[in-house]
Amino acid sequence: MATSRANRDARRPKGRRSGGGRRKAPQPGKTVFKVIAASLLSLALATGVGVVLIYNNWNGNLKREDVTQLLSNRPTKEKVAGPSEPMNILVMGSDTRAGKGNGIDGEAGGGLSDTTILFHLSADRKFAYGISIPRDTAVMRPQCKGKNGKVIPAATGYEKWNAAYAYGGPSCTIQQFEQLSKVRIDHYVVVDFNQFRDMVNALGGVEVCIPEPIDDNQHNIHLKAGTREIKGNEALTYVRARYRIGDGTDTNRTRRQQAFIGSMISKALSAGMLARPDHLIGFMNAATSSLQTDFKSIAQMANLAVTARGIGADNIKFVTTPWAYSDKVSGGIEWTPEVLRLWQLVRNDKPLTPQFLKDALSAGDKPDGTPAAGSSGATGSASGNPSNTPSHTPSGSATGNPSGGATTGTPGQTPSTGGGLSSAGRESAGLCT
Repeated sequence: MATSRANRDARRPKGRRSGGGRRKAPQPGKTVFKVIAASLLSLALATGVGVVLIYNNWNGNLKREDVTQLLSNRPTKEKVAGPSEPMNILVMGSDTRAGKGNGIDGEAGGGLSDTTILFHLSADRKFAYGISIPRDTAVMRPQCKGKNGKVIPAATGYEKWNAAYAYGGPSCTIQQFEQLSKVRIDHYVVVDFNQFRDMVNALGGVEVCIPEPIDDNQHNIHLKAGTREIKGNEALTYVRARYRIGDGTDTNRTRRQQAFIGSMISKALSAGMLARPDHLIGFMNAATSSLQTDFKSIAQMANLAVTARGIGADNIKFVTTPWAYSDKVSGGIEWTPEVLRLWQLVRNDKPLTPQFLKDALSAGDKPDGTPAAGSSGATGSASGNPSNTPSHTPSGSATGNPSGGATTGTPGQTPSTGGGLSSAGRESAGLCT
């Protein structure tokens, strides 16, 4: 026996003999997907055709609607170098409030897109960012076609961003986005509030930091102060609340939503979550339930996710379109000229520049909007450029951030040069300071 083992060791390539030799460096990105694969394989062996049935169920949950034929005058997609194609996915949060538990904030519904985020995934799959468009942004809504193909005339004056969804659903929002940004959308996803709540519940809750108790009897919103995990209607209340939290503006509620989504992504990518098949199944059931999209199948969505496995949480950034207060619509804002530079970065598949990284959030940040220890943002420069000096907003200016970075909506504020939010930004957004 000993001789046989010795002979086998002698035949092994150098460096691979038992009890010694060099070991391959750990690869965390691949480990995550090995955990998923191992979990699904174990499930398949235990349940036979169970995995196939679960997969078919997830596909059956999708409400697939291809709106391509409803879009016109579409911008061309610029060719960029990379092993894959850059992807632009428009995510819309449905404000219909038709489902039980949707109308938790007491505001009037009507089928508007309460949340709009463009997710850009780079061709080299090394970075990604989400650009939030506040619903109260004043725009000239272009002509579009609704679900039934009926032409909806262009607006004769300024309207709020989310009016397009009320008129014609996803197709009109995509048409509006493409015409105003000149960025071509590859796919879209619509998520409603109940679906969002169920995803949070499947994760076992998402950690937040609430600086002080919120008691709003008028809108029946009550939240305790502190850092803790929240789920269910409490999570919905947190992301939907506007009054008695932060400065009460929609733009800073958008900031709070970005922080929550980042914390949610971090929780979903955690090793503990991925090692639990029951949690994975619960999360996928919630994520796909009544999901409206033009993705062909869960497999197509999964394949896209696999190509992005090398992107760490710190490299997923969240910013808001640069804005200024506006009287063009009631309680509204409007884009500043710097937004053109932001759209150009997307079209050219470029990372966010220091101009836009000031006060940006990342999926790796802590719940209060500050960088986690050891992250790139914790060094004081979100871009790794020590010369990234702040630009000052003149006192009394109505501009949210004339430098073009993600704004805090506080006139006279000097933006942070590092990752995460500045103290003033966190206070305005209703995060702990």
